[in-house]
Amino acid sequence: MQEWYSALSSFEQVFWGIALIASVFFVFVLVTTLLGGDADGLEGDVDAEIEGDTGIGFQFFSFKNLVAFFTIFGWSGISFLEAGMSKGIVVLLASACGLAMMFVMAFLLYQMRKMTSSGTLKMKNAIGQIGSVYLTIGANRSRIGKVQITVQGALRELEALTDENEEITTNTVVQVKEVTANGILIVSPTK
Repeated sequence: MQEWYSALSSFEQVFWGIALIASVFFVFVLVTTLLGGDADGLEGDVDAEIEGDTGIGFQFFSFKNLVAFFTIFGWSGISFLEAGMSKGIVVLLASACGLAMMFVMAFLLYQMRKMTSSGTLKMKNAIGQIGSVYLTIGANRSRIGKVQITVQGALRELEALTDENEEITTNTVVQVKEVTANGILIVSPTK
């Protein structure tokens, strides 16, 4: 191994060094990601839940992206050298490949972050939804009942009132007309 490495030109040694070191970091990032760790924590950022926080958005410079850049830069540089290209072209093409990989990684991570949800139920999303009465609702807001309704993709059991002159009995199909300030649904039977 020592003979092979010393037989390389210094230019080739640089690319091999970058490729091998970056690959070790790449494997570390891959393993920690698959095991549920977050290698982005290595750069010292703080990920706190703040109400109204929309996230950091598109992050081009992150630990994962830099590891991807140097891994692709090193291995593509070696490939271009093996293909017999000149040093200038090799550096240019390897840099382009590394930057392309950084962009792809940043875009994928951005898309994955957009897929997460806070899990917070927003009652206004219930307006217009159709469900069924689970516990009888008293007429003219006289007694709180319960309805089963799908809100934000999940079936939920929520408290409800009605402005109708007659109570709404169990299994009646209802539609949410409004939501009170304290989160109780105002429903009416569907026609």
